[in-house]
Amino acid sequence: MFHNSYPMFDIFASTLYLVIMVLWIVLVFQILIDIFRSHDLSGPAKAAWVALIVILPLVGCLIYLILRGGSMHERHAHALQAQQQAFEDYIRKVANSKE
Repeated sequence: MFHNSYPMFDIFASTLYLVIMVLWIVLVFQILIDIFRSHDLSGPAKAAWVALIVILPLVGCLIYLILRGGSMHERHAHALQAQQQAFEDYIRKVANSKE
């Protein structure tokens, strides 16, 4: 019969590791985006956060989430509102120029 050299548990474990790795990469990118989006951080502070996350990713991300994670949602919502407002202003400008 057919001999399977890659048992079902190994397939499950490999899939789990892949999902965890993808989620980890998404988390790191979300934190980096939040660092550069944040207007209350100075340039050197942003550079320090990025350096910490690049040099010590797990520790840096955990520290960032503990210290600044609570306000990540607020910064994201503010950026979305600004983007929506810019889009609506553009639509109004285009609509007024056609009249």
